[in-house]
Amino acid sequence: MEPKIILVDDEPELLKLVRDYLHSEGFNVLTETNGIDGLKRIEMEKPDLVLLDWMLPGLSGIEICKTLRLTSSIPIIMLTAKSEEVDRVLGLEFGADDYVVKPFSLRELLARIRTVLRRTLSGIQDPNAGVIHRGELTIDGPSHRVWKRGAEIQLTPTEFKILQLLAARPGVAYSRLQLLRQAMGEEYLYYERSIDTHVSNLRKKVEDNPAEPVYIQTVFGVGYRFGEPT
Repeated sequence: MEPKIILVDDEPELLKLVRDYLHSEGFNVLTETNGIDGLKRIEMEKPDLVLLDWMLPGLSGIEICKTLRLTSSIPIIMLTAKSEEVDRVLGLEFGADDYVVKPFSLRELLARIRTVLRRTLSGIQDPNAGVIHRGELTIDGPSHRVWKRGAEIQLTPTEFKILQLLAARPGVAYSRLQLLRQAMGEEYLYYERSIDTHVSNLRKKVEDNPAEPVYIQTVFGVGYRFGEPT
């Protein structure tokens, strides 16, 4: 079955270019030109991945991202002309899995899409990639679902990969570079600090007090490790 992608952008030429290219690469691409219709289409179609322009009429890409993250872990890639690091980090903080800065090459976009889908549709190939129980957390690798005290937590694919990786080996410290390589892929090694944003978002969801984390702990001068509450 062709992976379904919804592309929301208000540039007709870009819509056609990206849609035709992704069709040729085996994707089913649906398009919308404004934020309000885009959000309705996403909620109705439940695609495998969403491509969102940052600036949209009606409802911005960031607003759509925030709304989707209230109930969904669907992969989101932001398409943005904003190239400042603070803007890119802002997109990640609101729950985007990745971003591509305009103008971009179609091959780059395709590579990002395949990488994010790979993180979503396949678990970490590891002996511990089944169901992991850590404290009050249950992490189900095959279904990409997480529960705390029996209540399901909505994580993005990237957040899930980081949590699964850390939880598989409690107490082991991972550098940011190791987390990038194992949870996101080699092509992200130049975005080392983006891990901090994903970890911050993850703590807000799994920790009782994100300021004093018991699960996702900082190892100063190294990176992060998973610890269980005493």
